[in-house]
Amino acid sequence: MSNSAAVDASNWVTTFLERLPAPAGPLEAVQWRGREALSRQALPSRRQEDWRFTDLGPLTALAPAPAAASEPGEWPEQPSAAAVRLWLDAPGDLLAGQDLPAGLSPLSPEEVQLALGHTLAACSCEQHWPVELNQASATRVLALRVSGAVAPTLELVSQAAGDGVLRPVRVLLLLEEKASLEVLQVQLGSGGSLSSLVIEAQLGRESTLRHGLLALGEGQACFFGHLAVEQEPRSRLESTSASHGWALSRFEPRVVQVDGDATTSLKALQLADGQQLADTHSRVEFRGPEGRLDQLHKAIADDRGRSVFNGAVKVPRAAQRTNASQLSRNLLLSNQARIDTKPELEIVADDVRCAHGATVSRLQTDELFYLQSRGLSAAVAAGLLKRGFCDEVLRALPAAAAAWRPLQRLLGED
Repeated sequence: MSNSAAVDASNWVTTFLERLPAPAGPLEAVQWRGREALSRQALPSRRQEDWRFTDLGPLTALAPAPAAASEPGEWPEQPSAAAVRLWLDAPGDLLAGQDLPAGLSPLSPEEVQLALGHTLAACSCEQHWPVELNQASATRVLALRVSGAVAPTLELVSQAAGDGVLRPVRVLLLLEEKASLEVLQVQLGSGGSLSSLVIEAQLGRESTLRHGLLALGEGQACFFGHLAVEQEPRSRLESTSASHGWALSRFEPRVVQVDGDATTSLKALQLADGQQLADTHSRVEFRGPEGRLDQLHKAIADDRGRSVFNGAVKVPRAAQRTNASQLSRNLLLSNQARIDTKPELEIVADDVRCAHGATVSRLQTDELFYLQSRGLSAAVAAGLLKRGFCDEVLRALPAAAAAWRPLQRLLGED
């Protein structure tokens, strides 16, 4: 990317910190902590195992600085009648003038101070470099308590548009016992922008969180995201993410079942073409017995695109009778594209079922032949097969995602 404000990679962090305004506001202490942490460490390096496959070139080509708040644009997409949309880049109080659905209420400043960062620490990711970047720059947090079953989908939208635009987003959700909530998070980026997302969620006993992330980028935009979740017994997490279009994206779902007997479902779809890099690092830790995990990660790499998946599952001795399944399925559509998939199963308990599998293949020639024998062109036949490959994950997104036409955008059919 040609960016006159870009700096040498070795000075990137220093220059980034110099562009930030002085710490202030309700997250002032958090900002100090993040800046001090960033100032003590260099950019992640490919010499570090967690970053071995991640080329930070697209990030260091950017010169991001916090952008002014903005009003929502003329979105072609309207929220569905069953969704409440919050514009996370709005000026002032995010909830000012907003009628929250029954069951949702803002946390008090004292509650935020107590809860913010708790789940990041529980998931052992509070010191991750992308988290510290978010903490250094985020000036506010959307912090909500969930009581009972919330009917409408909560739709959270943020957009980083233009060169040098930095959009840090921080969300904190506390689900009380037997509460339930469906969230659709939409992250949009374009130009030479940087989007940074950190979500923490504490799931009380028998609560349910359905979280969907639709991350759509363009051009040289970069995206870093962390989803950290603590689950108490008999709670349920259903997380579905889909991303495409970022020069560099790295998403890290981290889940801890604190006392076991909880259910976690992780589904993901990432597409990388051109020279894009799509990177997902997940980690699920069982700390008690009777835990369950169902994980499906899918990727399509084309042109010179690169897809990375690292799925870690930790089953200590206390997590007897864990039942976990992890599957990574990938389509490699070009000789110059690349897919790296790396399961990491750390199992100490002896009475468990932990299955994992990984496949990397091309479009099936017999399926292409069948469709072409019915009069379809090769391009149309390939498109149909790719749509079918993606649909298994996309249909798990909250229904409100349909307004954003995820399949068409992911496959570049818009």
